Amino acid sequence: MSKTFMPDFKSIAELQEHQLKGLQWTVAHAYAGSPFYRRRLDEAGVRPQDVRSLADIGRLPFTTADDLRDGYPFPLLAVPENRVVRIHASSGTTGKKKVLAYTRKDLDDWAHFFARCYEMAGLTAEDRVQIAVGYGLWTAGVGFQLGCERFGAMAVPIGPGNLEMQCQFLQDLQPTVMCCTASMGLLVAEEVNRRGLRDKIRLKKMIFGSERSSDAMRRRIKELLGLEDLFDIPGLTELYGPGTGLDCPKHEGIHYWADYYILEILDPGTLQPAAPGEIGEMVVTTLCKEAAPLIRYRTRDLTRLIPQPCSCGNLLPLHDRLLGRSDDMIIFRGVNIYPSQIDQVLSGIPEANCEFQVLLERREDGKDHMTIRLECCQGLDAGRKPALARQVAEKVRGSLMVRPEVDIVDHCSLPRSERKSKRIFDNRPL
Repeated sequence: MSKTFMPDFKSIAELQEHQLKGLQWTVAHAYAGSPFYRRRLDEAGVRPQDVRSLADIGRLPFTTADDLRDGYPFPLLAVPENRVVRIHASSGTTGKKKVLAYTRKDLDDWAHFFARCYEMAGLTAEDRVQIAVGYGLWTAGVGFQLGCERFGAMAVPIGPGNLEMQCQFLQDLQPTVMCCTASMGLLVAEEVNRRGLRDKIRLKKMIFGSERSSDAMRRRIKELLGLEDLFDIPGLTELYGPGTGLDCPKHEGIHYWADYYILEILDPGTLQPAAPGEIGEMVVTTLCKEAAPLIRYRTRDLTRLIPQPCSCGNLLPLHDRLLGRSDDMIIFRGVNIYPSQIDQVLSGIPEANCEFQVLLERREDGKDHMTIRLECCQGLDAGRKPALARQVAEKVRGSLMVRPEVDIVDHCSLPRSERKSKRIFDNRPL
């Protein structure tokens, strides 16, 4: 039997027993080794011995990004500094970065469950993986590479951008898989199409991380490159990095690695559990992370749990694709809107391309105005643009209860990005 990186739990009860042991270990480890957690747990009136069931997680205090920034440079640290073998930091651009520490075991665990992602995507040791995500302080590039090497496939660590080299290596090394942001995937797909290289490369799969991708964008990338499959890979620096789950080829949701962390979906306002199937904020608690354990860390990412098991037969539970962040919400004329909702509406319009921008401004009349700049699909007759604009406006109004102005622009006229595309431009005064 070939090596597997999947856990060998035979039932959900076995998984939950493992989670309880991990939760008890994490609380005891954090209480003993981290002054921050000891103080926070004391304030909550909870001792490690009080955790007797998984339900007791509700008694534990929350941790937030502010706690990480306030504890700079080594927040949450629960081991002596001489056991730290690496640090990573978030890619945020404002204020102090969130720096996370890793022990040797933390890195081994990360490489193991990242290798599980490649296994779930159906890769083999014969695959070659072109890694086109960022390297440096952030976790992306090195995470994808560690997992690939642990899995046993060939890693081609190019990093983002440099389309000339990306295309050269796609031809010369014949990679079968590319790991990148969806924006970078679109950039590569359009460049391969422009250069007429599709029949000269062997790319079969893409694994997207770091940003949400619309259905329209995924369809376009798949069509331009003739791909067999596309996969979403979630993750955040605080929770090791990318690789904390993957949607399997059934695409019924993202399997998350519940043997490494507990996922709660909570109402962002009340911090109580969201109703089954309802959208809420992801709150994570690690089960074996040594250097910087997380106890009920509020990620601000929004999704929902999928209660039914996946038809693939894997018992690891599912959450939906990430829908955005709780702090990404737009309030426009009294209506709460998430960018993912605009994605969804536009993805359902055949003549619309996948790239768009939303501009928000307050004009001289004192009112807020929304303009959607949307690329049309390739080859659309210019005379169709006014009708397409009206269709988009009506679809958005019917779904989101706001009426935007719509500007249909030419195919491939909006800027492309090698990292994350910026699509919301809020120019209203604070």
